[in-house]
Amino acid sequence: MKFNSQLFNFKKLYIQFYFLAVLNIFFSTENIYAKTFSINNIEISTPFQINFDKNEVIDEGFIQAFDQMIYTIVQTKDQIKLENISLNSIKGMIETFSIKEEKFIDNIYYLSLKVTFNKKRIFNFLQRKNIYPSLPIKKKVFLIPIILDQSKEEILMFSESYLFNNWNSNIKNYHLLEYILPTEDLEDFNLIKNRLTNLENYDFNEIIKKYNTKDFIITIVYKDINEIRVLNRINFDEKSYLKNLKFEYFDLNNENEIKKFTNELKNIYENYWKSKNEINTSVKSSFTISVDNTNNLKIFELEENLSNIDLIHNFHIYKFNNRNNIYKIIFNGSPNYFLKIMRERNYEFDTFNQVWELK
Repeated sequence: MKFNSQLFNFKKLYIQFYFLAVLNIFFSTENIYAKTFSINNIEISTPFQINFDKNEVIDEGFIQAFDQMIYTIVQTKDQIKLENISLNSIKGMIETFSIKEEKFIDNIYYLSLKVTFNKKRIFNFLQRKNIYPSLPIKKKVFLIPIILDQSKEEILMFSESYLFNNWNSNIKNYHLLEYILPTEDLEDFNLIKNRLTNLENYDFNEIIKKYNTKDFIITIVYKDINEIRVLNRINFDEKSYLKNLKFEYFDLNNENEIKKFTNELKNIYENYWKSKNEINTSVKSSFTISVDNTNNLKIFELEENLSNIDLIHNFHIYKFNNRNNIYKIIFNGSPNYFLKIMRERNYEFDTFNQVWELK
């Protein structure tokens, strides 16, 4: 009888452990697996007529949200491949949507939408199109725009320049770069003016250090009789890049022309930043990690971090026992890069064995 009682207690304990383990898998993993892109504040308005169809308005919101997401994560050269995507294809990549606000004013229907796209479906869709997306990382950038009229040997800066005055107009929700322009400073103007003949070789450090930033763009526009030449010195994350551009001559005092020119430069800078954060979805590494499962909060926090890393294609618990959860991770990048990302999030692993153990 004593033996049977012990056996019964053991079975009861095992069932309790198994139940808790299953709860751990389903409630800590599945609930946070919805890796998404959220597009907020899609604003649509349409006349309220006899044939008004609210579903058509919502469908238009889906299209606008998809376009905004694509403009955010895909370089300009690839965006043309994504024109005329069917509404059904877009709907198939939507995780959820919500109506934030709707109202009628003077027979006009106004709708505000939030649309959430499933990241994995988006990445798979782009991979089929042979397009590599980029991580949608925002960055503040210090910009010094300078116009140099070579025929007059004249510098235009600050409020004297249409380029300066119009730069921060026409900001789009999908822009990743936020520009900080210099304040009008006579000392800075003289520093640049005194180096007029050798401006390409000036490092601008005396000016940049005032703004306490390491991310900057120096844009020097050389105006000549026949053409416009632009020297761009881009410094992101302590890495420098020089890019020379040539444009057919246009009037730098014409507001419409300068807006078009400004937008083209912004696209170039956005594309460069996206190229630095590109995800090669065709290259995947597979590895396993072991995590102590006696601390549910620790597991929840780890899985939340894993689900928010865009380079992780997928992860799941494929094995567990009474002490550990074993995760299989599919990562778009090298294992070393995964370890670097996790260190930045205060996670360290013992990688001596084939299954890495979370310390």
